[in-house]
Amino acid sequence: MNYQEALQHKNESLKNADESVLNMFHLVIAPANTDESKKFIDDFLKNPEKFDDESCKKYSSDGLFDVVSFNKEEK
Repeated sequence: MNYQEALQHKNESLKNADESVLNMFHLVIAPANTDESKKFIDDFLKNPEKFDDESCKKYSSDGLFDVVSFNKEEK
């Protein structure tokens, strides 16, 4: 999906998600390309506060995105 579609999908998912799920998982827009997505997520996990929804754009070579979730690291 393109960025606007992914953003809409993410916002709908956040609206419908249970609070405990939001506390346990990151929900982010990431490049659809697997290698680009891995690089984005690796960088994201180093410092999540530096990333916003549009940060994914610089990691994508084709402008295609997915909404992904993954466990938050224990603090």
